Amino acid sequence: MSRRSKPAVLAAALAGLPLAGAALAGLPIGAYLEFPPLTRYVHHAGFSWAVSAALSALVLAVAGPFLIRVLKAPAGPARSGERRPFPWWGWLGLGLTAGAWVLAWSRFPWMGGLQRHTFTPLWLGYILVVNALTLRRSGRCLLLGRPRFFLALFPLSAAFWWAFEYLNRFVQNWYYLGIAGISPLEYFLFATPPFATVLPAVLGTAELLATFPRLDEPLRGWPALAALPARPAGWTLLLAAGAGLMGIGVWPDRLFWLLWVSPLLILTGLDLLAGEETVFAGAGRGDWRGIWQPALAALVCGFFWELWNSGSLAHWEYSVPYVQRFKVFEMPLLGYSGYLPFGLECAAAARLLRSGLRTAARP
Repeated sequence: MSRRSKPAVLAAALAGLPLAGAALAGLPIGAYLEFPPLTRYVHHAGFSWAVSAALSALVLAVAGPFLIRVLKAPAGPARSGERRPFPWWGWLGLGLTAGAWVLAWSRFPWMGGLQRHTFTPLWLGYILVVNALTLRRSGRCLLLGRPRFFLALFPLSAAFWWAFEYLNRFVQNWYYLGIAGISPLEYFLFATPPFATVLPAVLGTAELLATFPRLDEPLRGWPALAALPARPAGWTLLLAAGAGLMGIGVWPDRLFWLLWVSPLLILTGLDLLAGEETVFAGAGRGDWRGIWQPALAALVCGFFWELWNSGSLAHWEYSVPYVQRFKVFEMPLLGYSGYLPFGLECAAAARLLRSGLRTAARP
């Protein structure tokens, strides 16, 4: 498996396998290709205490050791890196986010044409703020330190989240309000700019979290994750993820959670087959920060995504089988657990981008 072939294999798997599963199940393919997606054709199971309890236990089993490790660790001294004043563009980001927030949650008739377009300035402001805070705390930040990589994150992020939008066609766990009556081109132009902010927001937040010793140092020196033979492990992950992607087209209620797991397994399997490090490589050396920080960063971003979405004119709502209860904003409480693997997928996508930029830079 070469570096150059990974994006094509990933795209083919994500696009083709769920559709193949739906076709094998005898479901109408055209419904999954509707654009914009307006039809509600998946009827979800109701709330289940048994499933919710099992999922809660699983989340606690996975995330609990990280939380205990961080909470029990001594705070430690502040880092002595070069701190800088809060930059002017950070204040600009604060102003942009505050203004967009007021506009998003208000219903001024004279600003009605803009109120459907507040998501992008909200998150551009957020991205500026987290980079400014990182610069102030550590003397460096993604925006200034790696500008080429930072700018490349935006188009990659748009494609990255469009892939999740496509996968959601098969499980329909979220749907958008306020998009009826717009053309396919208008929908694409309306949705792509906010989608482009996802990766810069998550990766910028992860970099900011790493400046806090309490969220960084305790995750070093943990027991190392046992290494598996790369090629057998890579093929096993690809086959499991492929079966899962086909399965969501057949059993969307039972396998909806694979929407958040299968892309990570595919990216990890492709890295193993290409002989490259995966997002889990640090854990193989006893350094678990590469798992903890992106997962926590996605959860932090998830809180703000759901917060700002809850009062916006154009927004999304959820219909998640078995756990659709105890909502925090529009998201059911257990639905937030999906942000944890999503953070690792963001980190894996960033690795794919770095690999592509290195390959492109070679003569």
